[in-house]
Amino acid sequence: SGILPDVAGLPGPGQMRQFAANGDIVDLGTVLDRATYEAETAPTFVELGTVDGMLAGVFIKSAVKGPIWYNVANFTGEPPATFEDLQALPADPAEQKWCVALEGGADSGWPGTDWIEDIVLRQSGPEVYDQWVAGEVAWTSPEIRSAFETFGQVLENSYGGPDYINATPFGQGGNQLFADPPGCLFHHQASFITSFFMNEGGATADQYDFFLFPEIDPEYAGALTGAGDLFGMFNDTPQSRALIQYLVTPEAQQIWVDIGGAISGNLMVTEYPDEISQRLAEALADAETFRFDAGDQMPGEMNTAFFAAMVEFAADQSALDSILANLDTVQTSAYEE
Repeated sequence: SGILPDVAGLPGPGQMRQFAANGDIVDLGTVLDRATYEAETAPTFVELGTVDGMLAGVFIKSAVKGPIWYNVANFTGEPPATFEDLQALPADPAEQKWCVALEGGADSGWPGTDWIEDIVLRQSGPEVYDQWVAGEVAWTSPEIRSAFETFGQVLENSYGGPDYINATPFGQGGNQLFADPPGCLFHHQASFITSFFMNEGGATADQYDFFLFPEIDPEYAGALTGAGDLFGMFNDTPQSRALIQYLVTPEAQQIWVDIGGAISGNLMVTEYPDEISQRLAEALADAETFRFDAGDQMPGEMNTAFFAAMVEFAADQSALDSILANLDTVQTSAYEE
């Protein structure tokens, strides 16, 4: 319809910057006590919500990306120190190492983008990651190609094969961890997945645990990726102001935390409903290197093409050359001012 809502959740920082460039976003520095907001919010999230000095968006909850989930009855060893060690772990002959599920409606493929992002950050480091986000590293570069090839090794050892991977809704991606017999040993998904384990997979909270994505290159140890729910204001009304002012408070964000699977964007929230959520929040706070979801920071056209590329790659890894070349083509136009 072309009519913007008063307040809305934004797809990500990339799209937020586009709205700001068009003059559509209200400066939330005129709505909030900016000093208080910045004191109570992780610096990374403040920076991501800022465009040319203007506070364009605020985060109301966040998620750690990259945890490796498992059924505690099926994996009892120590978390592997490196990704190489993880890939070398034996799986029962009756099961696969991994469960991967990429179906997400119009956004199908996005769980695969999380894999690529985790691998790029740990394999090639934060500088390459940032340049890639900014459109300054080609998709056909050795660094990005290597990340796809590494993910390809995961796909080759994943439950159900390409058709299953592309047809299975992401919320059901971990179900085979809890099947009898289990179909896989590990599932890579963001911290919010725990509610799906219980609602979709029939698991109980004492059946699953996680370890963080292990290092690939020791030079980049301690790296972590994450994302968050970002809100912006398009129409400055008393009601809009009241809502934004409430959403950033510890009291409001505690509600999300208590539901489970969410990490507060407000540093004043320190009480979590279970040990797993507490550990995830601590991991986010203690990360030596934190990077926000790469695709969410890219222009919308680029992010959409990234999603589609993951579906295509899962279906046919031999098409990698053409997939990456197409992403380069999209990159050329998506970053034009």
